[in-house]
Parts: sequence; C-alpha cells; structure tokens
Amino acid sequence: MSTHSDLSGVMAPPGKARGLPNEHYVSPDVFEEERRTVLFSNWAGIGFGKDVPEPGDAMPVDFAGMPLLIVRDRDGSIGVFQNTCRHRGMILVEEPRKIRGAIRCPYHSWCYALNGDLRTTPHIGGPGHNTHEDVDRDALGLLRIRSHVWRDIIFVNISGDAPQFEIDKSDLLERWKEFDTPLIHGGSSASFKLDVKTNWKLAVENYCESYHLPWVHPGLNSYSRLEDHYNIEAPGCFSGQGTLVYRQLKGDAGEVFPDFDGLSAKWDEGAEYIALYPNVLLGVHRDHAFAIVLQPLAMDHTVEHVELYYPNEEAVSTELDELRAENARLWKAVFEEDVFVVEGMQRGRHGLLFDGGRFSPVMDSPTLMFHHWVASQIEKGRAAA
Repeated sequence: MSTHSDLSGVMAPPGKARGLPNEHYVSPDVFEEERRTVLFSNWAGIGFGKDVPEPGDAMPVDFAGMPLLIVRDRDGSIGVFQNTCRHRGMILVEEPRKIRGAIRCPYHSWCYALNGDLRTTPHIGGPGHNTHEDVDRDALGLLRIRSHVWRDIIFVNISGDAPQFEIDKSDLLERWKEFDTPLIHGGSSASFKLDVKTNWKLAVENYCESYHLPWVHPGLNSYSRLEDHYNIEAPGCFSGQGTLVYRQLKGDAGEVFPDFDGLSAKWDEGAEYIALYPNVLLGVHRDHAFAIVLQPLAMDHTVEHVELYYPNEEAVSTELDELRAENARLWKAVFEEDVFVVEGMQRGRHGLLFDGGRFSPVMDSPTLMFHHWVASQIEKGRAAA
C-alpha cells in the first residue's frame, strides 16, 4: 500500500495551502489508505432508518467495498453487522428484504438472529448432528459494527475507536439543538439518488462552499445570492455555508409547510448547509431538512443518497403531496446542476501537472478545512501504522 503522497502543501497556512494531490482522487492505493484512515476510522454515514422501517427489515450496503448489513431488530433498534457468514465468509443478504425467521446463510444454512447471535449450525458435527464440541456458537455471532442513529442517518465507526458519537459531534448537536425533534420522512417523492462518476471527496468539497453559486446555480442565486451567504467552520468536525435569505416554497393556493416547533427568529429567513465529515451532507430550514449520504463505491464512483424530512404529520399529509413533490423536484434539480462540476474535477485530476490547486482564503475556506481534516486523518493513520 502506498502511503507516500506529499501532504505538506495541504497542511500549509490557509493563504498558501494547496489541495490534496491528484493521487487522492485517481490512485487505488491511496483510495485504500483513505478507506482505512478516513472512512473507517471515523463516524461515517451508510444509510437511513427509513430504509428498514419495521422489525425484520434488512438492507445490505456496500460501503467502500466493505459488505455491511443494516437490520431492524424485534425491539425496534437498528443494528449493523458485517454481511459475512462466520463459517466460510459467504455474503448473507444480497438484496433488501424482510427477515421472517432468521438470517440464513444460503451456502450451508447457518442461521443468525436479528441481533447477530448464531442460532443453528446444521450438520456441523456430521449428518444429523447440529453441534460440535469444538464449535462455540456463542463466539461465532455476526460481527457487529459500532453504530449510531442521528436524524435518521445510520452512522458507523468500523474501526471501533472513534470518540462516542455525542462527544465527537457535540459542536453540531449544540449548533442545531433547535432541530432536535423527531423527523418525518417525506415519502416516496422525498427520496432519490444520483449516480456520479467522481471521487466522494469532490462531492463534499463542492457542497462546502457557496463560491460557485452564480455560475452553477443561477436559479438559486437569483434570490439567495453569493453575498447573502456566510461560511460555517468547525475544525475537525464540519464545515459549510449558510444563507440569510431562505424563501419558503408556496403552493398555488399559498400553502406552505409547517415549521419546526420552537425555532428562534434566526431561522425565519435563514438556512444552513453543512458537510459533516467525512461523508454526510446536511441542510436545515424552518420547514424541512435533508440529508445526503455519499456512498463511495470506488475511487471514481459515488452514489449520492438524498432524503427529505419534515417537522410533523401535517407536513406529510395528502393535502401537501404536490408541494412535497415540488420541493423534491427543486432540490433534485439543484443537486443535478453540481454533477458536471464534480465529474469535471474528477477528470481534471488526471492532469499530471495539477498541483492540488490554490484556495481563495475567503471563499474556499470551508473546503480547505475539509482538505486539512482529511490530510490530518491520513497522517494520524500513518503515524499509527
């Protein structure tokens, strides 16, 4: 594994810093290093609770090549396991489905409970003998992955050694404590995904800043102008941008979505858009919120899973079906406008003479902060190796 990319330019002072070197976007070896030191060593998003709404629901996830399985247990809790049988390493669940009894391996029919416990091992001691003194079932349950659910997003820490989620993300939990209420998913129209030919980091980098609005999002910029935005920066945790001129969507009869309860005046016309490191993009408004989980399938292939949420049952009533559909259509159009940018930057990283680029110390500082964080995680991993 190559661990020799030069990160000194990224760690330079803001006015002189460069971006991550090309190999962090085009090298399989560096993708593997980042997988271990950045994605697996921190709290990363892999899915949503709404995808496993009922006990017994199971959903497999490919997270940067790691086979995971999200399961809703009988008690309503969500667990995440390595989607690998402890016998011969067979993938257990290939497609999202309801587990009626046990999680059964299709190879030799070893069966696991929804909590991961190994329940049956058919013929392991020979035909008709389902136990053997050398096989300790209690020690062969599915490998549970450390997980946490916040705002319906399922986070995992595969290495198992990140700080407790509430401590690690305390700055953002405090910043958005006014939105700390149960979220209601917007239904089928509020869920979509974008399959993008880019490295996952470029999606984060683009989301962090508002610098590109006038040229990439002219419709959005027509009322939420570049000068109406401000940078959001929390070193080591998140960065992004906010706007002072959020405008509620209105239907033909003037209908709007109800607000979250108890919001301060800041949110009457304000909204914030934050990249929670490493791979979750979030947006909050007075009347709805969204979350994007970036699924890195390869160094140059990312799926953006987008979900929209609302404050209460009134907001997801049939009377507001058309308004929710229009809201999703508008957001999808905005996110699609970014596709050519992140795919273009991915292709541009094959330019052998590109040196990582330079940042505007003013307009690009949230993106630079993300680069600095990624580099610091890699350096920490190298030091521990």
